[in-house]
Amino acid sequence: MLPRKSIIPEEFAFSPALVSPIPRKPVFRDRVNKARFIAKSGACNLSHKNIREQGRFLQDVVTTLVDLKWRFTLVIFSMTFLCSWLLFAMFWWLVAFAHGDLDPNRKPGVQQCVTNVNSFTSAFLFSIEVQVTIGFGGRMITEQCPTAITLLILQNIISLIINAVMLGCIFMKTAQSHRRAETLIFSRRAVIAVRNNRLCFMIRVGDLRKSMIINAVVRLQVVRKTTTPEGEVIPIHQIDVQTESAVTSNSIFLLAPLIICHVIDKDSPLYDLSAMELQCSDLEVIVILEGVVETTGISTQARTSYVTEEIQWGHRFVPIVTEEEGVYSVDYSKFGNTVKVATPCCSARELDEKPSILIQTLQKSELSQQNSLRKRTSMCRITLCARATLCTATIPLSLCPKCSSSPLRVDQILQAHDKSPG
Repeated sequence: MLPRKSIIPEEFAFSPALVSPIPRKPVFRDRVNKARFIAKSGACNLSHKNIREQGRFLQDVVTTLVDLKWRFTLVIFSMTFLCSWLLFAMFWWLVAFAHGDLDPNRKPGVQQCVTNVNSFTSAFLFSIEVQVTIGFGGRMITEQCPTAITLLILQNIISLIINAVMLGCIFMKTAQSHRRAETLIFSRRAVIAVRNNRLCFMIRVGDLRKSMIINAVVRLQVVRKTTTPEGEVIPIHQIDVQTESAVTSNSIFLLAPLIICHVIDKDSPLYDLSAMELQCSDLEVIVILEGVVETTGISTQARTSYVTEEIQWGHRFVPIVTEEEGVYSVDYSKFGNTVKVATPCCSARELDEKPSILIQTLQKSELSQQNSLRKRTSMCRITLCARATLCTATIPLSLCPKCSSSPLRVDQILQAHDKSPG
């Protein structure tokens, strides 16, 4: 088996984020635990109250039936057929009663409108046979009653309409677009790190199915409570956030998990937020993934959101796409894993005003890595010397078949004794 080669660079800086050396007075605010607008599963955390015009829902019956829960839909489905059977059973009973078919003293030579309909029970059974086209053969209409023929035509037309509406609702409910969205996944946390010398807000999206999402588009919105200069309070202020994919093209090719990146520039609502101020803010980042299902052609949408507690400053997603025997494979067990990287804790505005902050942070990170590497090297040398001393003290060179020929270096002694079974 060929060794795995990552198609994503595996150069990660594992040092923690360093504090900016330039003094800056942070703005602290009391953290308010507000309800999130969009749940992690994509459900909208919104309730409608005091709706006076309830009749508007009945004007669009099909959409109302599709939006209902399954238990209510099945109850309505069953009750509709049962009520229609009972209604037409009453009509057939009235036709038989008006013609005198229910009279036990009727003349023997008079033919019935519907044969073998002598009670309401038999009329109910005949109504079921007509509407579902069973046709057992024991009951049937005759040419004696034009009213019965008209009622038969009317029941057939109404039964076709009921079947079309109910079966259409069941099909639309089973083929709803949010079912396909169950296999569109997002990372549990978002990260902010430096990419191409700019602070970036990043998330990871993926599709678990092999069938692709055509014309997939990812949109970001920041939802926060704002107050206008005139004193108007907007509890849910939605601000569109631009992504790299939206700048270069209109859609993304979601063949493998992708990292959606938003560059925090002067047009970003995150431009003035530092690492400390981000934790004190009450904003919420909403992610919307839209596209067309390849197999059915139905549009689908998947949603999630990230509050400030779910945004990690100074982290980066680990690579999960590798090449093995000529095939690219995705390890979804590491889908949401992140590592710490050197990232300035200042805001993007300060980083643009003073680019030296980023240079100093990267230099300190590189210096920290070099010091860590030196410590590891010195520890390895101490360990090798200790093992060499122990080896020469317990096994004389004259008795050791690996060391009796000539004086050896420390690494040769250790290599010889590691390979020796004794």
